[in-house]
Amino acid sequence: MRQIIGKTLISMRRSIFNNFQCLRYSHQQEKKILEQLKNRSLLLLNGPDSSNLLQGLITNDMQHFNNGTANIYTLFLNIKGRVLYDSIIYKHPELNDSYYIECDKNIQEQLHRHLNMYRLRRKVEIKSLDSKMNIWTLFNPNLHEKTVNQTKFEGRIFPCGNNDNSNSTNNNNNNNTSSKKMDKISIYEDPRLVNLGLRILTEIDVKRDDIVKNFESEIELTRKNSNYHEFRYKLGIAEGVDDLPPGKPLPLDINGDYLHGISFHKGCYIGQELTARTHYTGIVRKRLMPLLFNDVPKNLLNYDETIVNELGKPVGKFRGIVNQYGLGLVRISEALNSQSLEICGTKVTIFKPFWWPQEAQKQEISAKSNK
Repeated sequence: MRQIIGKTLISMRRSIFNNFQCLRYSHQQEKKILEQLKNRSLLLLNGPDSSNLLQGLITNDMQHFNNGTANIYTLFLNIKGRVLYDSIIYKHPELNDSYYIECDKNIQEQLHRHLNMYRLRRKVEIKSLDSKMNIWTLFNPNLHEKTVNQTKFEGRIFPCGNNDNSNSTNNNNNNNTSSKKMDKISIYEDPRLVNLGLRILTEIDVKRDDIVKNFESEIELTRKNSNYHEFRYKLGIAEGVDDLPPGKPLPLDINGDYLHGISFHKGCYIGQELTARTHYTGIVRKRLMPLLFNDVPKNLLNYDETIVNELGKPVGKFRGIVNQYGLGLVRISEALNSQSLEICGTKVTIFKPFWWPQEAQKQEISAKSNK
């Protein structure tokens, strides 16, 4: 028994210490950025029925927490299977039957009402932590540059927790997500992608210096709230209502499966039918992909602006931009096979994220035959 416990503790320590290299000093380490996410909020769910309530509302599986998972990425859907809210759910480090629900600050009240509407007579208490806690991220801004061998890819669906991809750098698994509690600071791995670094939850009175002193690596302190936003776009990852307007996106189109946020094995939940039907079809033609603009657009680009190829044929829709980096919802095959692309006259390049799982040859053949 002692050996099993010892191995578990060693595994958790290696996951945090080695994967992110944040708690180990090296003169040659690249600087990391610590940024407070002022556009994100926390709700606290507390009570014996909290897990059951969430299980019927989210795309991921609350059973992961029973296997030692510290946090999961998930989506709340409407009855039509469209995404209402993206979220990271954290198991409370000290209280049983308690979970932090991270969401966009602009929709916190709507999510609170959504949870209350389905709470019914369940023994669950829901309250906002806006005045009590802050959310931070610690990330390496250069990790978006790591690439893998590029192969033709049509959009295979991967269930949450499935990281069986030897060519991918995303080797974390929902069942192995680690956390660390230090006084008023809770540190979690980002459950979506190892390159996204750490999510740090703190009590409201914790300052930057209080966080920094817990890390021995060099941390670049920044007060610009656009750094992490731009970094996400470089990776091709959407977050919050600006990228995901409530009631519009489909969970597979926004890579919810690749980011380990969708379980295809759990029981029923709100909006499951369309997601499951698409999953069993086996191919997703459109997905969110990162954009690189040749120049920063002079004019404001509106959400849903059309992306066209050299023939003037639409291949996708614009979703957002920070400096020269953006997101687009595009038809994968058509976009990657186009000679040139532009949005409102501005040249743009679309590329496949390196963290997408590689497609098996037989599924590539299947995709081509279904065109």
